[in-house]
Amino acid sequence: MSFDLAKYQIKSDPSEVTVDIPETGDSFEVTVKPLSWSKQNQLLSNSVVIGKNGVTSFDGDAYVKAYLKEYIVKAPWGPTNEAFLVSIDARLGKALENLVPKVDELDTDELKKA
Repeated sequence: MSFDLAKYQIKSDPSEVTVDIPETGDSFEVTVKPLSWSKQNQLLSNSVVIGKNGVTSFDGDAYVKAYLKEYIVKAPWGPTNEAFLVSIDARLGKALENLVPKVDELDTDELKKA
């Protein structure tokens, strides 16, 4: 039996995802691209803040924004960039945040080594 690497590689084809905003009943499509394991780790690592005395914290806002900017390749509003993300209200923000994988138990010691 030989190892099939293709089975584990991400597909580069973008796909459409429906985003629902429960508070308004609106829904729309965005086109997203799969992010590799390495890219997801990079986004996590870049969101760890090392403060004074080596104390680390996780910047969830930076993580969500960075993930959405990488992940969404086509949307009704145009580019998903910083200007767009800081201009939206909590209803749309929460709906988009649901596209981002949750960081349940983040081991900042491991990320600090990355």
